[in-house]
Amino acid sequence: MPLNIDWQQILLHLLNFVLLFAILYFLLYKPVKKFMDDRTAYYKDIEDKANENFAQSEKTKAEYTEKLEKAEDEIAEEKKQAYVEIEKLTQDKIKEAEDEAKKIIANAHKNTEAEHEKMLKTVRSEITDMVTSAAEKLVSDHSTSRAFDEFLDKAEKGGSDE
Repeated sequence: MPLNIDWQQILLHLLNFVLLFAILYFLLYKPVKKFMDDRTAYYKDIEDKANENFAQSEKTKAEYTEKLEKAEDEIAEEKKQAYVEIEKLTQDKIKEAEDEAKKIIANAHKNTEAEHEKMLKTVRSEITDMVTSAAEKLVSDHSTSRAFDEFLDKAEKGGSDE
């Protein structure tokens, strides 16, 4: 044999290599490959669920955003209606106050007019009494100057009573 090559040895090593390869393939490669495939499937499943949850959350977010906008519109409308109602109530109260003020002023004018008439009656009555008294004094037996002095005294007393 040239170069000291033994074909039997080579075939035996080749058979050992093939057996080693087959045993390692079944013992290591298949379980590792299965583990890696399972792990890949697990992470793919997690990713799919995450994407599904994300899509659902985006949908929910859009719904709540729409509800929020509707609620804001409703609140704005209710505020507007409340302002209109408050304005109406304010105008009604102002009108009531103005009417009440007019009534008070009318009553004050009426009372003032009545008081004025009463004072005029009183003054006329007093003037009539003074004139009557003065006329009686003039007609009576008393002297003219004394009657005039009494008239002036009564006029002064009547003027200071008021």
